[in-house]
Amino acid sequence: MGTHTVQESARPIATGERLPWQDPTQPAESRVTDLLARMTIEEKIAQLSGAWVGAADGEEDVAPHQHDLSDAQLDWDSLIRDGLGQLTRPFGTAPIDPAEGMRALARMQLEVMGANRFGIPAQVHEECLAGFTTWHATIFPTPLAWGASFDAQLVERAARWIGTSMRSVGVHQGLSPVLDVVRDPRWGRTEESIGEDPYLVATIGAGYVRGLESAGVVATPKHFVGYSASRAGRNQAPVAAGPRELADVLIPPFEAALRHGGARSLMHSYAEVDGMPPAANEALLTGLLRDEWGFAGVVVADYFGVSFLELSHQVAGDQTTAAALALAAGVDVELPTVRCYGQPLTAAVRAGTVSEALIDRAVRRVLLQKCQLGLLDAGWRPEPVPAEPVDLDPPAARALARELAEASVVLLANDGTLPLRPATRVAVVGPLADDQDAMLGCYSFPRHIGSQFPELPLGVELSTVVEALRGEPTEMVIEHVEGCAVTGQDTSGFAEAVAAARRADVCIAVLGDRSGLFGRGTSGEGCDVEDLSLPGVQGALLDALLATSTPVVLTAVTGRPYALGGYAGRLAATVQAFFPGEEGGPAIAGVLTGRVCPSGRLPVSVPRTPGGQPATYLAPALGRQTKASSIDPSPLYPFGHGLSYTTFEWSAVRVDGRPVGAAATCSTDGALTIALTVRNTGDRAGTEVVQLYLHDPVAQVTRPVVRLIGYARVPLAAGQIGEVVFSVHAELTSFTGRSGARIVEPGAIELRLSTSSEQVQAVVPAVLVGAERVVGHDRHMVAAATVLTSPIAGR
Repeated sequence: MGTHTVQESARPIATGERLPWQDPTQPAESRVTDLLARMTIEEKIAQLSGAWVGAADGEEDVAPHQHDLSDAQLDWDSLIRDGLGQLTRPFGTAPIDPAEGMRALARMQLEVMGANRFGIPAQVHEECLAGFTTWHATIFPTPLAWGASFDAQLVERAARWIGTSMRSVGVHQGLSPVLDVVRDPRWGRTEESIGEDPYLVATIGAGYVRGLESAGVVATPKHFVGYSASRAGRNQAPVAAGPRELADVLIPPFEAALRHGGARSLMHSYAEVDGMPPAANEALLTGLLRDEWGFAGVVVADYFGVSFLELSHQVAGDQTTAAALALAAGVDVELPTVRCYGQPLTAAVRAGTVSEALIDRAVRRVLLQKCQLGLLDAGWRPEPVPAEPVDLDPPAARALARELAEASVVLLANDGTLPLRPATRVAVVGPLADDQDAMLGCYSFPRHIGSQFPELPLGVELSTVVEALRGEPTEMVIEHVEGCAVTGQDTSGFAEAVAAARRADVCIAVLGDRSGLFGRGTSGEGCDVEDLSLPGVQGALLDALLATSTPVVLTAVTGRPYALGGYAGRLAATVQAFFPGEEGGPAIAGVLTGRVCPSGRLPVSVPRTPGGQPATYLAPALGRQTKASSIDPSPLYPFGHGLSYTTFEWSAVRVDGRPVGAAATCSTDGALTIALTVRNTGDRAGTEVVQLYLHDPVAQVTRPVVRLIGYARVPLAAGQIGEVVFSVHAELTSFTGRSGARIVEPGAIELRLSTSSEQVQAVVPAVLVGAERVVGHDRHMVAAATVLTSPIAGR
């Protein structure tokens, strides 16, 4: 027990009395120390959990076992009597007008403040994976589309807007981004992930974190760690990743989010890694995260994750043991609502089976964060509801969503059919051609919550692909036929679709996914697939369209890559979009018509056959095609691939200012400067994406044949020249060696300037010299890229 007595701590605070912990001019640490000394055990533990009002309402889960573990008879007054750590999703649990949501939140906050002796409000969190997940808020592209943009700065700008909108209505914390590196695209949450490469995930993810944090919202990267590496891509299935896969692939994005993004919170993973659930893993959540990395923020549980130690993982026999395991490991806050950290934990502390020091450790972190957010300041009050309507989808936000959507659309193949010519007769076929939901990921409000309310308006303006094509400034004649549903086996619409294709000059087949949760979609959380075939009879519809003499352009709008090898040689063109959000229809239409010059690049490989891959491009030599196996895992389109409507020429590659010749030398603690010139040799503006890969031909453990270590978007007008310079520190070559330590190993390497992981434009050979070095969390993680462009002629 602590040194204070319950009787002394429970003394009511005099009205108007200003105590040291309320003084914003004092250091946060001393304020929290003062407050902690005044709190009872019950008051401390009340700060370590959330309350999810309305979780038991409705019929469908939006979190695993939500209705099984939510109390339909929630006693609000009893719950908040000693205070409350967090309020769970007051804007994202049911449809609510933003202004009414602010009023309801203000009422709850005043009730929380009035109920506890100290007047401490709750910290409010929401989901924000594709924008603020609430009704009427801008719906941005899903994270896989962020990865396709290869533009961390653009993602940062989007996140800043998302955070600003959340903060304006009283939200303090966002449960994003997802930093799980895709290991098997059969996993339903592929759409929520940024890509299959840790460097891309790290840099894009850190950009998102910076944006959210710059708006004053606590970013919460998730799911730490290993979640995406589950066997067969099954959600929450066991993970058999070894220490090197964890250290070199799965963990680095979280390092970057903390170091380069400034994330103040982290969410643990549901997974169990080699038999150990992260929520009970002290070596992970305390040893690595805090002792080695120095993280000082708050670790929150994934929803019901503490309970799952008892109910799913079965490493605890009851709620008390689950709470003790999670608290000792380093889980500070139980979300989404209290089950294990409430009365069971209080009783354990009273009985002496859980140390009060562990309670104090977690409460200190929670109160420090509340202090940072101003929630401990004397006179704090909820945000006032403005007199004018609350607009969470203003034109500036829509313009930003459009910019990100356009940057994310990938042109995979093109025989010259695209862009569409004016006055072309176009048949637009497919179940997603005139479907608003086709644009939306599973964490967009309409697909996450709105699907439970069939009569509910979408809440934002959204054009389908057909509507957007009809709105393009061309004279195309458009005929639309659905053809089939996203799922099911009904082929009765094929004949009409085929007839429309035959009447047209070009057929646009809009096929792919409908997002959902826990089996209510073809993509999304809990919507895993057995193989990578197009859902339902969409593949058969595509075959039927290809059997006509009309050129067919496949427009895949999906949450994961699908196997397209059976169609590739017969398609006139292929366009890939990953749930591009409310402005996705115009973005796709712009690429099809040529108003937008495509610049997206694949954040995940597109497989050739439904079962020949899932292996990502990050494979050592024996993970690629070999004579030892009859299976060829080579992708149809590799990671980083993407075409343009203009052409580019790369030249004048230099290393440390000199033309490339013999291998350059660099010490194991030094750096090289790699530069090249890019010229737009076409007749229109476009953006090239220069990608830098590392090839390590001989290492003390097996290494990927290539892995991304840098990239740069280079926007150029027709004829314009750009200069790209990468600063490549030797520590970017580091990996986990035989000893288990991360090392920089001397020896020969190649730096490959490429347009994809398979398409190399220039090779810079180099030799690292000097002693082998052990590096840690403070190592160089990013190859800084500088882009300088020449003046545009005539300007």
